[in-house]
Amino acid sequence: MTSPGSKKVVPGDGSEKNHSGNLGRRGDLNESGSSSSGGGGGEGGGGGGTFEYFGQVYHLGSNKIGHDYCHLRFLFIRGKYVEMYKRDPHENPDIKPIRRGVIGPTMMVEELGRRKVSHGDVYVIRFSNRLDERKKGEIACATAGEAMKWVEAFDEAKQQAEYALSRGGSTRTKLSMEANIDLEGHRPRVRRYAYGLKKLIRIGQGPETLLRQSSTLVNDVRGDSFYGGGDNGDAIEAHEWKCVRTINGVRIFEDVANFKAGRGFLVKAVAVVEASADAVFEVISKLDKHQRYEWDTVTGDSELIDSYEGHYDVIYCVYDPKYLSRWQSKRDFIFSRQWVRGQDGTYTILQFPAVHKKRPPKSGYRRTDITPSTWEIRNLKKRSDAEPPSCLVTHMLEIHSKRWCKWKRTSYSKFEKTIPYALLLQVAGLKEYIGANPAFKYEASSTVVQSKLSDIPSGEYVDEEMEEQFYDATDSSSDEEESDEDDEEQDKKEIKVKLKNVSWAIASLSLKQPKAPGASYELDTSVDPVDIDPSQIQGSLRKGNGDKDSNCWNSPSGMGFMIRGKTYLKDNAKVMGGQPLLTLVSVDWLKVDKAVDNIALHPKCLVQSEPGKKLPFILVINLQVPAKPNYCLVMYYAADRPVSESSSLGKFVNGSDSYRDSRFKLIPSIVQGYWMVKRAVGTKACLLGKAVTCKYLRKDNFLEIDVDIGSSAVARSVIGLVLGYVTSLIVDLAILIEGKEETELPEYILGTVRLNRIELDSAVSFEE
Repeated sequence: MTSPGSKKVVPGDGSEKNHSGNLGRRGDLNESGSSSSGGGGGEGGGGGGTFEYFGQVYHLGSNKIGHDYCHLRFLFIRGKYVEMYKRDPHENPDIKPIRRGVIGPTMMVEELGRRKVSHGDVYVIRFSNRLDERKKGEIACATAGEAMKWVEAFDEAKQQAEYALSRGGSTRTKLSMEANIDLEGHRPRVRRYAYGLKKLIRIGQGPETLLRQSSTLVNDVRGDSFYGGGDNGDAIEAHEWKCVRTINGVRIFEDVANFKAGRGFLVKAVAVVEASADAVFEVISKLDKHQRYEWDTVTGDSELIDSYEGHYDVIYCVYDPKYLSRWQSKRDFIFSRQWVRGQDGTYTILQFPAVHKKRPPKSGYRRTDITPSTWEIRNLKKRSDAEPPSCLVTHMLEIHSKRWCKWKRTSYSKFEKTIPYALLLQVAGLKEYIGANPAFKYEASSTVVQSKLSDIPSGEYVDEEMEEQFYDATDSSSDEEESDEDDEEQDKKEIKVKLKNVSWAIASLSLKQPKAPGASYELDTSVDPVDIDPSQIQGSLRKGNGDKDSNCWNSPSGMGFMIRGKTYLKDNAKVMGGQPLLTLVSVDWLKVDKAVDNIALHPKCLVQSEPGKKLPFILVINLQVPAKPNYCLVMYYAADRPVSESSSLGKFVNGSDSYRDSRFKLIPSIVQGYWMVKRAVGTKACLLGKAVTCKYLRKDNFLEIDVDIGSSAVARSVIGLVLGYVTSLIVDLAILIEGKEETELPEYILGTVRLNRIELDSAVSFEE
């Protein structure tokens, strides 16, 4: 499906600029994909008016007799309202919507990854209701980037719905936002409310790219990492990369620190490719041999064996050894491929050697293990309107060959006949292939056009009192939806829009800030602090005595994490975190049959103990880990004073679930462990409420946050990899509240935890 913009697009001052033709202006965007300037809501709040997202999508489902369908549709998001059409209503003003509904706070949106349908591979999004699992539906788009933009657009619409509720209104309106009414019922009373509509954001070139079986090359304007060639994240990593060779414009690096530790040779090939990260990802992920023959010398003859949950697949490859080795017998190998798209638009692809029962070793072929490797594809910032999109492509692998040392010093020819060398050169082949195809550079994923009332379809819009929600709109029960005979293929019209690009400054890193100035007013200083004695509070996981200790926890400082500084909205500058505001007093490591919510209400929980009841405030973070069996990692953070009502923390603690989802941020860092796990987890900050399902319980002196890691296929796959190496990992986590406005900056570290080589068998069984 095509997707609405990669970020929230709202003018900071609510003004418009008119140019010749249909031109608009794009607002400033921050790292998590939301507007840093606020903006008008869907109900006409603010001077900016309502924004409209529209584009083509695939509607997936089953008809009444059980046959699956995949119909091309046109989707609109207007404020918190959604409509689905068979054709573009801008070009067909008299057309009526075949689906309509509202986006309410109970809607859940999940990106399911890649799936094969009749037209080819698509990227699927599922809608569901957290109060009723029977209410669900699916749509799809042509690229992963477009799918993520649609997810962000629906998330913005949910925020607008929450904003409408927070402004007040009739009891009926508030109840209807939670109601789950079937669209087969009465047709609601309607009225026109489009007087506040200011901008139209069109996403993507449409899924027709699938019909011609070629890559949709998407101009993703999201990326939030700094411009440059280094490893960018929100946690400080100890790498010492040294450039040892440049081949065809591609730099080859070696991690000197990794070599000093005696762990083989960690090397990477790095190049700037003139295409968006979405476009490069599509090229790498496609297995069409005619395309791969043009840039890939190793995995050109590839076949998909199996696929799991949209983000994990198994590939079988055959290659001719005469290009790499003196051996003349044919070679084959199997590898698994797992991919993740971060909230900043960066793709990470993990490749491991694998075995599969569908492809046992066969006669005439020598089975080879491919070297484990990772791809990282990160967008770079544009410096001018005329500059095409570009991204930084990094291919990293670990080499256990003495030939590497000889090659980097003397161009030792035998190393150039190895698979690791061929893998490193994939970056050079990719760069040249994309450079030879100019179409990769200019195909945009979203455009902004000015809206006029004459452009609005004559079909009336849904009334504020309407009770239907949009997950009902993807239900397959409508006869209108099943009848697709009158659909006509629309003429492709080139939209020539000049967008005013956002100017981005290169962030400067301040390394001299041991304290957290943003935390000074978070707690009520008019109240005397209480003494927090962690020795009186014991959890099932013990506190450790240093990094050499195992199966324990510690609470490091926040100086290993980079957070938004006071001037972030102006220059994107991040600073080193200071000491955490809250004290980590206890950690429970529990084994459960299924995910457990509201753990703070358990009579044996720390919160219900006498020492816990004396604490002014406790933040309970319950990380629900999907496995066999399931686990819960419960962390208890205490404050020595009550939370100030007017502070950022006070607004978060007492705010709505939607507000909390948009602010609750976690920064991960693998301090010690297998490098592939480090690349999979990354170091970028993640808004947990947008990535997975979070539930909140506010009572008495505590707030509990239940984080369901299993609610996301991507998170499940990553945590599965982590659990396989958990006994050798040292993991740091930092939690904080994201600052989106100037009054909320600088950010501060709310709490940290370090988990030292946790043993799964040490988890204590939870008593219901």
